[in-house]
Amino acid sequence: FVSSIVAHYLIDKLELRLVGGVNHPKLPPMCLVQDGKPLPPLRFYTGEPVCKLDKCDKLILIMSEVQIDNQIKMSLARSLMDWIKESESGVSIMIDSFVKGDTEGHTILDDDDVDTTILGIGSTDAAIKMLRDMELPLLKHGIVGGMTGVMMGESRRRSIDSLAILAESNAGTLEGQSFPDARAESRIIGCLDGLLPAINLDPEPLLKEAQRI
Repeated sequence: FVSSIVAHYLIDKLELRLVGGVNHPKLPPMCLVQDGKPLPPLRFYTGEPVCKLDKCDKLILIMSEVQIDNQIKMSLARSLMDWIKESESGVSIMIDSFVKGDTEGHTILDDDDVDTTILGIGSTDAAIKMLRDMELPLLKHGIVGGMTGVMMGESRRRSIDSLAILAESNAGTLEGQSFPDARAESRIIGCLDGLLPAINLDPEPLLKEAQRI
């Protein structure tokens, strides 16, 4: 929920445009429908917002509405890393969430004293410095799975500057239906707002949605 909601928010606020998608036999046989048009569940958007990071004349957003099959996570991550390296891209930022003590989710925290609601992971010393400049506390110990874990591992192996921003999610269920934690999304938007000074990424609408839910 968290990464998808943040991605849709950025697409709207930064006026990003769809430029492509991924087709693979191991992706779920489905499409996303938006404004009456079918879209691939794994797709790419781009735009040119002003940002504070080095080599940041263009932003490329990759998002997925589906869980990526474990059998293709590594090959997909390596393909993305190949493209990032060959295109001499700047910093890569992964957005994800964590639930403390969750054995089925993406992130498991080993720190007993972790009481923050947002954490960062950096693949290189330069990436760690960026997180500290953002005053983001680091995840000291834990396990990160899914595409975020694979991408961060590949980034360190290849010395690619990558950040992962993880917000604690209290998403739950009501009468069998899951619902998102909009507070988690607002915390991530607050971090990204400092990197994109040309546009005010106001988290207030997400906080209002959290109150409504």
